[in-house]
Amino acid sequence: MTGKIAIVSGAARGIGRAIALELASRGARLALCDLIDPAETAAAIGPETISAQLDVSDRGALEAFFASLPRVDILVNNAGMSIRKPLVELEVADVERVWQVLLWGAFHTTQLAARRMIAQGEGGAIVNVTSVLAHIPYVNSSPYNGAKAAVNQMTRTWALELAPHRIRANALEPGWTDTPGERAFNTEQQLRAGGERLPLGRLARAEEIAKAAAFLASDDASYITGTVLQVDGGVTLIE
Repeated sequence: MTGKIAIVSGAARGIGRAIALELASRGARLALCDLIDPAETAAAIGPETISAQLDVSDRGALEAFFASLPRVDILVNNAGMSIRKPLVELEVADVERVWQVLLWGAFHTTQLAARRMIAQGEGGAIVNVTSVLAHIPYVNSSPYNGAKAAVNQMTRTWALELAPHRIRANALEPGWTDTPGERAFNTEQQLRAGGERLPLGRLARAEEIAKAAAFLASDDASYITGTVLQVDGGVTLIE
């Protein structure tokens, strides 16, 4: 990946941070964005790393961010959020906010990246981080689940549209992963117990998800497009 510029959204912590570090270890130059300031991740990578604190649902902020980059070769769209409530208790604003980040954020970043890649004429790779909850009807999470299923389908559509430009688009579905975000919804005891129920007996590490994302973004995956890769410890085998 030496010489390539890779954008990672949601890069301040968790899976996004791990992906940024993994891509950097393979020689890519990173451009990071997150609603939380990703400066600490950028500092861990090196002084040439570009970082911006922004909301991926803010089209204007994203356009300015993309315009600041000399080129775009790889996009890993990882920004996410969830508001967990039963259907009957959800406010319209709750659903709108989740979909602004997960649906509109994925659309904005992918469209802007694809336009740059087409103009450059050298192909590219897009990886949309979704979730196994696109398939598993996890309760109290309908806005998140529905958005992730939609991004999977949009990714397949984009793969067909962008193939003539040698731009690959794939989705990556993590299973239950040990991240700071999970602690907003679970105690340490619940995380341990949940991991023990999985076929592989533990939660994923963010670094394991990052290696899969790096594979899809790399030339090693040059003949893979329109796929949805599950990295889930086997949870979809039992749910």
